[in-house]
Amino acid sequence: MFADRASIAVLGGRGGSGCVSFRREKYVPKGGPDGGDGGEGGSVTLVVNEHLRTLLDFQFRARFEAESGAHGSGNKKSGRSGQDVTVAVPPGTLVYNESSGDLLVDLVEPGARFVAAKGGRGGRGNARFATSTRQAPRKAEPGREGEERKLLLELRLIADVGIVGFPNVGKSTLLARVSAARPKIADYPFTTLEPNLGVMDLGDDDERRPTIADVPGLIEGASSGAGLGHAFLRHVERTRILVHVVDGSDRDPEWNHGVIRDELAAHDPALLDKPMLVVFNKLDLPAAIDAWPAFRAARAADRVDVVAASATSGEGIPALRDKLAALLPPIEELGVPPEPAGVVVHRIEAMTDGFAVSREEDAFRVVGKRIERIAAQTNFEIEESAERFQRDLARLGIDEELRRAGIHPGDLVRIGPAELEWEAQPWEDA
Repeated sequence: MFADRASIAVLGGRGGSGCVSFRREKYVPKGGPDGGDGGEGGSVTLVVNEHLRTLLDFQFRARFEAESGAHGSGNKKSGRSGQDVTVAVPPGTLVYNESSGDLLVDLVEPGARFVAAKGGRGGRGNARFATSTRQAPRKAEPGREGEERKLLLELRLIADVGIVGFPNVGKSTLLARVSAARPKIADYPFTTLEPNLGVMDLGDDDERRPTIADVPGLIEGASSGAGLGHAFLRHVERTRILVHVVDGSDRDPEWNHGVIRDELAAHDPALLDKPMLVVFNKLDLPAAIDAWPAFRAARAADRVDVVAASATSGEGIPALRDKLAALLPPIEELGVPPEPAGVVVHRIEAMTDGFAVSREEDAFRVVGKRIERIAAQTNFEIEESAERFQRDLARLGIDEELRRAGIHPGDLVRIGPAELEWEAQPWEDA
């Protein structure tokens, strides 16, 4: 079964929490803070495996979660970092953010890597907060949550030669004739329901072994979603050469040729800029023999290379191989993917002091990147940490905005995952 689309969830491991600890040894009555840092959470990384050709594995497993980091401990011992998770994908995989639709990376080169979900940072232990004026801090940070994303994977096959054409024009028969592939072949339309790949032998004196893909049959309107072929048009985007197979025995081969070119142009005009070879197939049938002279003349006028052949009998196949060999690049270039590896689209979001306060049923909700990060790093069970957070609210102007919004003692305030109870300030008791 061929699968070229998959939806997966990736989750980085949570960072370990920092430790609050003080040195306790005999003859050391006033040992200082020695709480260690939490370990880093593991990350989920996509890696291109050149031996894969489909996204089928993701039909059975669609969630990947890395290990969380271990907590810090006394004697300044840092927690162990969580194990990373590596996910293998085939060459030609595009990775999208499923919620926004943004392209994150185009993975082409074997071995290319993309960190899909970064692990959370480990929290700092109280040894990190010791200063000359605060020698016994009871503050430590909890670990941060790892990144969580829903991704859409889309595969675009990487092949040197792509075969396109109407259903039942002989594409699969041609693939079987020029390679060792054995696709399903039958005398009815839409026999091929998924792309087939083969490797061509260009002859004893040619060491090149180009890959060739048979794309399921296109029909008029395929670029707009009609028929079975619309889902496979993207698979011809990475090919070096397009082989357009025309049924020479069709009642109107010229119309047949024009429709497929129009569909390719409608999907992506750049497809018509690729080297293209037209194969006038079924030359073993009388109708094709009669139509061949006019079709050849029309292609000569268009300056489009054309070869007459019969995939069934093998007539014209040597000429077809020769023409493809002339269009293909040297062997050193053939080993490089037709398109360079995609570049990760980095979207760096500034950590600003901006925030917004709103009512949320029975509570107040505070939204802002910086304050949510601070809340996630605060251990509210430690009095010193809670007091520091309160000072941050005042410094950023959030407490003033909450009072302006009508908050009263006892009301709930939600900041990220934290839910806090608003306490009266000393001047509010009067």
